[in-house]
Order: sequence, then C-alpha cells, then structure tokens
Amino acid sequence: MNNVLVVLEQRAGRIARIGWEALTAGVQLSGAGSLTVAVLGTDTEAQATEAATRTSGKIVRVEHALLAAYTPDGYTAALEQIIQSESPTHVVFPHTYQVRDYVPALAARFGTVLIGDVIAIESGPVFTRQLMQGRLNGNYRHSGKGPCFLSVQAGAFAAAAQAEGAASISSFTPVIDAAQIRTRPSEPFRAEAQTVDLGSAQTIVGVGRGIKSADNLPLIEELAAALGAELAASRPICDAGWLPMERQVGSSGQTVAPRLYIAAGISGAIQHTVGMKGSQCIVAINKDPDAPIFEVADYGIVGDLLEVVPALTEAVKAAKQ
Repeated sequence: MNNVLVVLEQRAGRIARIGWEALTAGVQLSGAGSLTVAVLGTDTEAQATEAATRTSGKIVRVEHALLAAYTPDGYTAALEQIIQSESPTHVVFPHTYQVRDYVPALAARFGTVLIGDVIAIESGPVFTRQLMQGRLNGNYRHSGKGPCFLSVQAGAFAAAAQAEGAASISSFTPVIDAAQIRTRPSEPFRAEAQTVDLGSAQTIVGVGRGIKSADNLPLIEELAAALGAELAASRPICDAGWLPMERQVGSSGQTVAPRLYIAAGISGAIQHTVGMKGSQCIVAINKDPDAPIFEVADYGIVGDLLEVVPALTEAVKAAKQ
C-alpha cells in the first residue's frame, strides 16, 4: 500500500498549475493508501484551504520564517523533517526549475535519487520517462529502503482531475537555523505581465515553422477567429518575432490543456508537445507524414497548411451559418 506525500509549489502566493497536476499524480499513485499534501511558506492558510477542497487526504502547512522566500537549504531541511515525520513511501513533486534545484540533494539525504520528468504511472508502480527528446520511453521502478522521489512533467496529468474533497489541515513547524541557509535570495525575477492567458483557453490554434513566412499568419488568425480560439505558437515563431512570446506554448512557454488544440505546421518536438499534450483533442496539420506531432494527435491531416487551413476555415464558417 502506497503512502504518498505531494509537495505543492506556489508562485506569487498561489499554487502553480503544475502543482495541481502533481496532486493528480499523487492521488493516482496512492490508490487505496494514504495521501498527504505539503504546502511550504510562512502564511499558507489560503493555499492549504484551496488544496483541502481538491482532495480527501491530509494537508500539512509547513511554516517557518526562513521559508518566506525559496532557498534550497531551507526547503531541503524543512522537507527532510516532514518526510521523517510522515514516513511516506513516495514523495511527488512538480517538475520545475525549483524542484530540480533542491530535490536531488533532498533525495540524497535518504540514500536515493529523483526519478524526474515522469509522464505516466502504471501499476507496480512503474514510472515512465521520455528519452532521446521524446523518441523513446523508459520505465523505472524504485528500489531501496528509503522513500521514492519523483517529479511529474508539466501537462502529463490533468490539473482538474481531482474530485472535491474535505481534507483535514494541520501545521508543522520545522527546526531550521539561519546558519543553515547558505544563499541569500534577491528580489524575484519579474517578467513582463502577460496579457494572454492561454492556460484558460478552451480552443487554441497553434502555428509552427510550417507557416513559412510571417506574411502567411493571417491564414492562421482567420481560422482562430472563425473558431473563437486563441492563437498560439511554437518557440521558433516567437523567437523570430512573428508572434509575441506570451503566445508561446511549450517547456519555455505556457502549458495549456484546452478542449481543442489545432497544431498547424508544428513538427511536434518534445519542447512543444510537453506544453499541449494534455489537450482533450489534438488536430495536427503537417505535410510530413512522419512528423512526431502525429504521435500525440487524435486527428491528423497530412498536407500543406497553406492549402488545408483556408479550406478548414471556410468549412467552419459554413457550419456556423
């Protein structure tokens, strides 16, 4: 029986979407076992209350003045103590830059390693990771006496999969000394405020290098307008300045999970698919029948998007009349 601890991650006082995805993975992994959710910080009442509505497990507020800002030493010390207290068989994290910074050191304290970037969990349990930029899948099992540490890839588990719950909430105060903190965090990086929230869009039309030229973007914009969809892009389009960076989907952009995602001229590199493969329905348009995007698509159209997209736009307009 698995006793699972899920560690949520917050940004600007709110639980990050990928944190809820990690909770979904934790619920699946725990099965008939127990589930505990940890929220770290100094004033985590609001985050803990929200987490309590998403699971019937137990919420633990891990609070200390030295956890006000993230430091690898502070988080490692605090989580080492909560893990010793709860004795979980598995500890689940979202796969973020922050987790990659401190969790390997945390796992080492328990004589084990982090199984990172997990995309699926099967009975056993067996954890699946992608290799060779998504060309291969590798299956992993945990061995050893300590708890199993794993992080889940963004978009691999649905953030909205949890049923409404009524979890209990408790507090845990770790023993941390200021002398243990070897780094001094500065002000957090503040990117330009986003005016487009692709994460909440129900329909998205994404465009990739198959568009060939910025002059052809109106074809994609017309399709998006006909569908009432948001416009998105793969990284090369944004790097070229054809669309603003806030419309980028992928590992270095936004993670989306709309009801419908149309990928037009997108090859399907793992850096992009990691940000959209959680979509309920994926339609791929690409003239290369061997493009990786077809491996994650529900429907595939092999053809030049410059011919397919206008025809699709007209079909959508006709259907709405």
